[in-house]
Amino acid sequence: MGLKRQGNYRREGPQEAIFIDAYIIARRHLLSIGIESMPYPEMLVAPMREDLTRVGFKELKTAKEVDTTLGTEQRTTMVAINSVCGCAAGAMRPAVALSLQNNAKPEVLLTVFAGQDLEATEKAREYFMGYPPSSPSIALMKKGEIVHMIERHEIEGRSPFDIAEKLKEAYNEFC
Repeated sequence: MGLKRQGNYRREGPQEAIFIDAYIIARRHLLSIGIESMPYPEMLVAPMREDLTRVGFKELKTAKEVDTTLGTEQRTTMVAINSVCGCAAGAMRPAVALSLQNNAKPEVLLTVFAGQDLEATEKAREYFMGYPPSSPSIALMKKGEIVHMIERHEIEGRSPFDIAEKLKEAYNEFC
């Protein structure tokens, strides 16, 4: 039984790829026995972070940064809950990048990384009352309130173009 590669975010050599695959297998085992707080290694998530930061997203890595930003922000804000999972890579991150080509768009772009920035993600989810934890997900906020939310079940199985169109419709209504 061979190892299944976890996406195409490989910028390292074969030794690092083996490490990442072994890490993912170990993490799945720990999750299966109830240990949930083991973050992913930074070398695995760095390219996934860059997918959003290179199009203008600001990362919030601590609970304090989330509170300081979301607790006071009144402008139209998008919060992307980033994730290692395939639907984030194949759909969510490309979709938000495509959606920003719209005339109307959020003034503030923020992201937290589920499975990596654990406290920041937990704190961001406190601002999403009425929505269960979901990663990846995309929240559009205005004056500190959610006006539109795209949860994982609305991302899985959809193309980035479909998700981007849904986001553009929300931008046209709320931005």
